[in-house]
Amino acid sequence: MADDKPRDPKDLIPRQSLVQYEPPIEMNQNSDMSRLMGGKKKASLPPLESKPSTEDILNAILPPREWDQDGKHFIQYVSHASASREDVANLQKTLDERLLARQARETGICPIREELLSQCFDEIIRQVTINCPERGLLLMRVRDELKMTIAAYQTLYNASVTFGMRKQLQSEQGKSDLEDKITALEQKKIKLEEKKIDLMNKKDSLEKKIKERNLIEEQKRKNEIEFLKYQGQHLEAFLKSVQPDLKGQ
Repeated sequence: MADDKPRDPKDLIPRQSLVQYEPPIEMNQNSDMSRLMGGKKKASLPPLESKPSTEDILNAILPPREWDQDGKHFIQYVSHASASREDVANLQKTLDERLLARQARETGICPIREELLSQCFDEIIRQVTINCPERGLLLMRVRDELKMTIAAYQTLYNASVTFGMRKQLQSEQGKSDLEDKITALEQKKIKLEEKKIDLMNKKDSLEKKIKERNLIEEQKRKNEIEFLKYQGQHLEAFLKSVQPDLKGQ
């Protein structure tokens, strides 16, 4: 299986960041274990009432990085050195160079640009925290709120995409059902039209027969009327010829 293959230790080395870090420290299981555990505990933000040191606040805002390489465990804390104007200018220059090197998009959604700008913001927070820890904590709140907002938008986007896909599948399924219904109705229409044509032919045939029968009966009545008229005329003439003889007797 692919999961059983040994992973390259270089893959575990963290990516180069815009945040300034101290040189990495190699940790061993004996002498440095207490320091490692102490560094992990500093990941939680100490209360301001206890007057924590700048180092504690920095380690809480920007936790140390840890990785394994060649069977050794390393930890790297964020730098506590203050930044100068030249450092800020170099930060902007480095940001532009890495945006160009990693081919980040200038507009729209771009994970690379988002990652680099997030690192740049963390470095600015580091620089501000060294000079004024309170401002660093406020910037940390702003950073966390922005991350929460972006995460909420991403969740909303994913939900909308899922909803859109579901609606599209439903519409396609409904479209298929409607197409089948249309096909069935068209076939029914064809059968009804054929039945209509057959009934119309029967109707025409019956009308023709009825018309012919009416003509025959009408002609028959005319013949009977003419015969009765003819017979009446003969009877009337016969009666006229018989009346003088009856008067003479």
